[in-house]
Amino acid sequence: MAHMLETTGTARRSARTAPPVWLVVALACAGQFLVVLDISVVNVALPSMRGGLALGEQGLQWVVNAYSIAFAGFMLLGGRAGDLYGRKRMFLVGLGLFTLASLAGGLAQEGWQLLLARAVQGLGAAVLAPSTLTIVTSAVPEGAARARAIATWTAVGAGGGAAGGFVGGVLVDALSWRWVLLINVPVGALVLAGAARWLTESRAGDGRRLDLPGALLVTAGLATLAYGISQTEAEGWAAAATLVPLCAGLALLALFLLAEARAKAPLMPLGLLRLRSVASANVAMLISGSAMFCMWFFMTLYAQNVLGYTPLEAGLALVPSSLAVIIGSKLAPRLMRTAGPRTVAVLGTLVAATGFGWQSTMTADGAYLTAIMFPGILMMLGAGVAATPLASLATSGAAPEEAGLVSGLVNTSRTMGGSLGLAIMSTIAAAHTGPTRTPHSLTEGYALAFRTSTALLAAGAVVMWLWLPRRTREEQ
Repeated sequence: MAHMLETTGTARRSARTAPPVWLVVALACAGQFLVVLDISVVNVALPSMRGGLALGEQGLQWVVNAYSIAFAGFMLLGGRAGDLYGRKRMFLVGLGLFTLASLAGGLAQEGWQLLLARAVQGLGAAVLAPSTLTIVTSAVPEGAARARAIATWTAVGAGGGAAGGFVGGVLVDALSWRWVLLINVPVGALVLAGAARWLTESRAGDGRRLDLPGALLVTAGLATLAYGISQTEAEGWAAAATLVPLCAGLALLALFLLAEARAKAPLMPLGLLRLRSVASANVAMLISGSAMFCMWFFMTLYAQNVLGYTPLEAGLALVPSSLAVIIGSKLAPRLMRTAGPRTVAVLGTLVAATGFGWQSTMTADGAYLTAIMFPGILMMLGAGVAATPLASLATSGAAPEEAGLVSGLVNTSRTMGGSLGLAIMSTIAAAHTGPTRTPHSLTEGYALAFRTSTALLAAGAVVMWLWLPRRTREEQ
């Protein structure tokens, strides 16, 4: 009897001290915002970094690539670690690494110090990012409430990518390039304190150990593949420096699949890929990411290199697009209740394709409203509408013990799709621009990249309509 009273009292105390759901979602989204922001925020600071640390062109490229390669390479490992060792613990470990690396990068005195800090940032982000989505889906019950929470997570992540250019421009103009990294320190410390205080631990590992051979193979494969993709802009697709790592990365991933088929406790059970919702949603994210990720890159270049905007003006010019992606993400759950996730994903993709098609008509003397603002709003409104149902479908098909892994897979698909798409679109634009970099020739190259993305999105909409399930598993 005393034991029963003690247990009941403990449960009541736990219920009283349980943090509100909105606070849990806010902390997880804050972590996701930092991760995505840092993919793009350094772009506008690269010229200042070159002057401050005497970095060459290759060094500048690695300021971006060191982060993205580590981020993509360790993502699945980070997701599985959250399942086995605890989502809160991995959130704290990842955010702690990310924050300390941001401090080291902001204080770097030599180029190699900055590059090492960026790589550790990417590692921290890979551990952190899968936990953010898993914490959100674990904290919110299935149904409309979870769809709204995922929409918030999607909007915050997309907003982080969109805000990178603007935030970077403000910090570089007002302070110095170092603050694009140092700004993460107080924000990260605040989120760390809140997470340590209010997040509750969850795991679903059932005592299993981490599949070390599988972890090594998939991490090496994804990192090598990401490295090969990063080489395409400087070396071209046919160069040995590109083909060797691309082939090696694919070979390592093939070995990973073979190893997983034989492992007793695999890092990624291959049965997940046989789930229609998981497989189709991740392929859709890969296609969408490859088409949409380049938008911010080319719009910023067009605004500065062709229309003559300053970095800060270019960031301000894209604010309506940043707001549009947030509105689209928040609108998606309402549409999903009536039309279903598949229809909403296709609708969002077609809206984005319309915006990309409009943007491909850009000219060297385009007006802000018709050359940047309105097509940008359509592109990002569609992106926001499409992302939420895809994330909902991908996470609905897996068992609770695989939630962290599926979250890592979602982020990996989006990140690798974005990296591959940016490499392809940059190559297409550069080849069409030619050696004479006049405003007119640059515009033609950028326009061709947007036309290619339009075609890719149209094909992606067809794939989504034919392959995505009509409803999430909970609704079927």
